Amino acid sequence: MFNNSWDLILQDEMKKSYFKHIKEFIKEERLIKTIYPSANDLFNAFKLTDFKDIKVVILGQDPYHGEKEAMGLSFSVRRGVRTPPSLRNIFKELKDDLNITRTDTDLSDWAKQGVFLLNTVLTVEKDKANSHKEIGWEIFTDYVISQIDEKLDNVVFILWGRQARDKKKIMSNKNNYIIESAHPSPLSAYHGFFGSKPFSKTNNYLEEHNKKKINW
Repeated sequence: MFNNSWDLILQDEMKKSYFKHIKEFIKEERLIKTIYPSANDLFNAFKLTDFKDIKVVILGQDPYHGEKEAMGLSFSVRRGVRTPPSLRNIFKELKDDLNITRTDTDLSDWAKQGVFLLNTVLTVEKDKANSHKEIGWEIFTDYVISQIDEKLDNVVFILWGRQARDKKKIMSNKNNYIIESAHPSPLSAYHGFFGSKPFSKTNNYLEEHNKKKINW
């Protein structure tokens, strides 16, 4: 399905009844509603970052629900689309942390360097945040997170916001590194996200463990 090592990791999980329910639900919803991201973009995180290449996991909540925004990578939007407030704040922290000025909103280059950009819920109805919460995606993404944590070492998990931080309970590998803070959204960025320095912390950790740093 993804033409990489995710196929082996996920083949049995995607045959389970809950996953079949998700697929059927999304298929029916697409017939009568606008659902983001598109079917082609839905699994971009898995297509662009092979399981065995993961160095960093940035965990988001659910996809952007505005027109043309969601592209299957957490926090990322394609070039030419208005920059969402959360991503603006991520870029502001990047500038403050590493003095990098980034304007490219498409984070595919991060994904190709081993930054797995995963949302805990993979679809959303247009203009309705959290509308696909609890249709089953959380079971799937919990499995994905647990597989990364169990099978890979020296991975940096970046957990922004309460929903992402809740995932610590399924992580037990002491050889991985967790960075957590408030969410970058305007509602919470000033309550611990700004000044948290996730980008320099990540690169310092990767360097210490003989891994190539991320070119943010």
